[in-house]
Amino acid sequence: MILNYFFKKKSKLLKSINFKYVFEKNYMQSNFELVILGRSNYLGYPRLGISIPKKNVKYAYKRNIIKRLIRETFRLLQYKLTSKDFIVIAKKNIISLNNKNIINILETLWLKYHH
Repeated sequence: MILNYFFKKKSKLLKSINFKYVFEKNYMQSNFELVILGRSNYLGYPRLGISIPKKNVKYAYKRNIIKRLIRETFRLLQYKLTSKDFIVIAKKNIISLNNKNIINILETLWLKYHH
């Protein structure tokens, strides 16, 4: 079976009601730089939402880089993840890390949500 590793629109949390659903009751994995909240959905596939507050990461270009890294790690691991809605939140400490460290942290946190 060949898996296509696309990040389609159906894999995104787009509406605020979806974010509220995850924030109400969630299972949380975190470290000093990132938090991943997860809550079961009945869709049969995982979905991703990203929250990087301006007060935590001041510059837009840095927020965009972090978002790309989050989406990329999710895209590559989505077939191993349980059927949940996820929200990834960046903390202030993330600005001190390089891209490789951020990817390693994300992969470690995603592993806790594998089947």
